[in-house]
Amino acid sequence: MAAPTADQYAGDTRSGADVGSLVAAARRAEELGFDGLTAPEAGHDPFLPLVLAAEHTSRIALGTNVAIAFPRSPMVTAQLAWDLQALSGGRFQLGLGTQVKGHVERRYASTWTGPPGPRLREYVQCLQAMFETFQTGARPAFEGDHYRFTLMNPFFSPGPIEHPHVPIHLAAVNPYMARLAGELADGLRVHPIATFRYVDEVVRPAVAAGAAAAGRDPAAIELIGAPFLAVAADEAGVEAARHDIKQQIAFYSSTRTYHAVLEFHGWQDVGGELHRMSKDGRWKEMPDLITDEMLDEWAVVATAADLGATMAARCTGRFDTVSLTLPSALGSDDEFVSDAVATLHAA
Repeated sequence: MAAPTADQYAGDTRSGADVGSLVAAARRAEELGFDGLTAPEAGHDPFLPLVLAAEHTSRIALGTNVAIAFPRSPMVTAQLAWDLQALSGGRFQLGLGTQVKGHVERRYASTWTGPPGPRLREYVQCLQAMFETFQTGARPAFEGDHYRFTLMNPFFSPGPIEHPHVPIHLAAVNPYMARLAGELADGLRVHPIATFRYVDEVVRPAVAAGAAAAGRDPAAIELIGAPFLAVAADEAGVEAARHDIKQQIAFYSSTRTYHAVLEFHGWQDVGGELHRMSKDGRWKEMPDLITDEMLDEWAVVATAADLGATMAARCTGRFDTVSLTLPSALGSDDEFVSDAVATLHAA
């Protein structure tokens, strides 16, 4: 719902939220056959739209993609997730990410207490302890290096619900987070900056290693892909779409946390230059550093007529679920969207 636009990645601001359009988008997604919809944290809270979606849909799964964990205490997140799970009749999925130190401290005005991986591990464990207490009334006894949950009385407990298992999906690019998802989570939301080859050779093995260490079946962890899509009605439009996707790739590639992907491909010099350009606010110049060969490692490039088949060819056997973020011109075409969704379901 309300995914960031190319202009937003280029440094322009976005418009405010509109209740009517959010409700219409949720209803439409369900009617067109989608299995789920997600709300991002990109200028707006990711939980609030899902309250509206829960009220106005009945089948579709609803998830945050993703909520930033550290600026919210585990109890704040646990209560939001628990209430959304109850309001949606068990359809909520909690997508969590860490962001990076500079954003957590300077944009969120919050704290960064240590390496994000071990802290997120505790965060998830603390959430799971809270969910157990909400459902069973068990006395809390979670104590870690970053979080402590040892108090809950009946007055403050939300109490048991019909669907107490809240699926937790972790956003991941680097191996530690992928292993953590394999160990503790229900799913992994692969960041779009991970190329197809990086997913195959780095992410999937890390998930399997984490699952094996915890005695879990790797197949039980849902792998959710969100490949960049350069798609338009015709070849001329695809060329314009390629530029828009290069803008998005350049935006993410400027963040040093994601440079492991660039280093995997030998593109570390490009990552360093993009980081310098971002600090200078040269957002609109940054796509020039992303070559067509680089783009093809990251993106599904296709005309509208070929999108479903092309996505199926690149994603089947690699991801269990794929996120479909379409440009507005195609995304508003009900027949096209319905056909694309049906093609992916059949793959």
